[in-house]
Amino acid sequence: MRYLFFLALLFSNLYASQVVNKTDSNRVKPADTLVIDSGTRDSLKIFKPTIQDYKSFTQFSEKQVIDTVLSGEKTYVFTQWNNRDNFGRIQFANIGAGFNPLVYELNPEQNLTLLPENKSFGFLGIKDIRYYDVKTPTTTFIYHNAMRNGAALNSTYTQNIGNNFNFALEYMGLRSQGIYSNSLAANNNTVFSGHYISDNLKYEAFAHFIHQNVNNQEYGGIANEELFRSDADAYDNRANVEVNLQGVTSQFSARRYYFSHQFAPFDPVKYPFKIRHTIYHQGNKYRFSQDALQDFFYDTPSGLVPGFSLSTGKFSNNLSNTVSLVLDNERFRIDAGVRHQLMTLGVTEPLNLADLSVPSEIRENRIGAVGNLGVDLWDRIALNSFLEVSRGEQFGNYLQSRNQLRFEPVEGYFVNAKVNFQSAAPSFNYHLNTSPYKAYNFYAGDLKNQNVLEIGGNVNLKWFETQVFANYFRIDNYTYFRAAVPQQSDTPLNISQIGGDATFRYGKFGLSSRLLFQKTLTNSDLFPAPDFVGRVNLFFQSKAFKNAAEIQTGVKGHFFTKFGSREYSPILNEFTVPGPQGYQIGGIPVIDAYFNLKVKRMFFFIEGQHLNTLIDNNKIFTAPYYPFYDFRLNIGIVWYLIS
Repeated sequence: MRYLFFLALLFSNLYASQVVNKTDSNRVKPADTLVIDSGTRDSLKIFKPTIQDYKSFTQFSEKQVIDTVLSGEKTYVFTQWNNRDNFGRIQFANIGAGFNPLVYELNPEQNLTLLPENKSFGFLGIKDIRYYDVKTPTTTFIYHNAMRNGAALNSTYTQNIGNNFNFALEYMGLRSQGIYSNSLAANNNTVFSGHYISDNLKYEAFAHFIHQNVNNQEYGGIANEELFRSDADAYDNRANVEVNLQGVTSQFSARRYYFSHQFAPFDPVKYPFKIRHTIYHQGNKYRFSQDALQDFFYDTPSGLVPGFSLSTGKFSNNLSNTVSLVLDNERFRIDAGVRHQLMTLGVTEPLNLADLSVPSEIRENRIGAVGNLGVDLWDRIALNSFLEVSRGEQFGNYLQSRNQLRFEPVEGYFVNAKVNFQSAAPSFNYHLNTSPYKAYNFYAGDLKNQNVLEIGGNVNLKWFETQVFANYFRIDNYTYFRAAVPQQSDTPLNISQIGGDATFRYGKFGLSSRLLFQKTLTNSDLFPAPDFVGRVNLFFQSKAFKNAAEIQTGVKGHFFTKFGSREYSPILNEFTVPGPQGYQIGGIPVIDAYFNLKVKRMFFFIEGQHLNTLIDNNKIFTAPYYPFYDFRLNIGIVWYLIS
């Protein structure tokens, strides 16, 4: 795959040398393209693209200029292996190994599909796929080092062909040995995407293919937690720390083929009516493998299934077909359609015991409807609503409603309010599982729909770049794992969250912070979480080297209050309610220091993470039995190659 990217980069440079800043193959937009020669010497106009000519977007979002600005927010993105702001999560001791969520959030990508929680943090859904519109070939590299051995690379190559068609190739590869034995992470994903729109604007198409892999060695946490906390000399080299599992891996893969196109039978300027057709196939697989039986998962031979395979797996497939009618003008947008889904959920190793039988496969056809509504009034009020309903015999009825109202009561002050509701079968990972360990075998064919009501919003103020937000969740039939058994609560789980962001600037100095107060109002034993999560970033930013570069340096800290954390299950790759041997984590701040340098469209960053361990032994845990990582020097580069 790496040779393919070198060829793509070479091709982009050759292509750039041929066009010589002439954008005759692209539409000329005076608003975003500089005219170098207006044709006074001959009949040919020569253009020089600006950054406004390089944009990215999702299928249902507006085009946005590719952001090459050095900002404080990016210190929380480019230093993360999944290139996301992971506020409200604490990372395991190896990049690519996932996070322990500290803040409740609903992940729609887990609806009616197999997606274990700890494999979801780098997952790219349909709405995450980006398309591009660029004047000249464009390449992006995001690289940083890994834990002990390895690296993480995220690269994108995109170019327009003519006025109408753009294609993009993206690849993410990560391999990190980890600081503890048997903790290797090896993740990758490949994305091919394309976007086409006809000259008369009557036909438009979006397509992509994505293949994702999240593979991890599972070490099961440290075997002697007391010895670790005592800072024994033998444990100075973390590879010497005794761990619970040997020769165990978990593997998740997802593959999706997606094609969506729409046609306007009449002049789209006069009659904004379209017919849209969308078809995709999503296939997810999860596999747990081991070289030998692990006594960590059972106490006596009676806890084993005789003769059962050491490696087990499960899968889900979704073939979705949707036809919609669309009315789309500047102020009012509405579409409605019907959807058919063919779904499959199964296991690779079925189970037939006297007291439990797990089927090899469950299939169903689902019929449903989808609709969207968008209203923009006076450039001050915007309403966006989405509704999806479907019926099925195996996985029950499904309802999702998302409603967001945005308005600007006073210029420069924005209010966003939301009311979301979802009634859906729990994530497919809760429905069935087979294993050589009896305690991890289950078939929950009678699970009720989990109903989630979310009410909240935020207020954006121009003072100090401030945002204040609040959320309230009510979850009926809350579904959780106790040990390895899926269960549902008879009483609702209620969670409240309130917090805010602010950035204070004085000259070249800045101070940004995010605070979140969270309270599990009922059933706190089912979703234990910290009452407070916060972070702060004190930084200095300035031009340097006669304005040829820009530097940014500072100190960051993040903190969450003590709480009795859920425990991590390597077999399920899920978090379970605390057992009798669990303990509290948190209550200790983590301090990082960093230095970033920007030269043109190239960023260099270096970050010393978890400085605490330079003066004291590591006392921070990600989850019970899983220590947080020690001090590490994270070094990386972000490079935008715009030909």
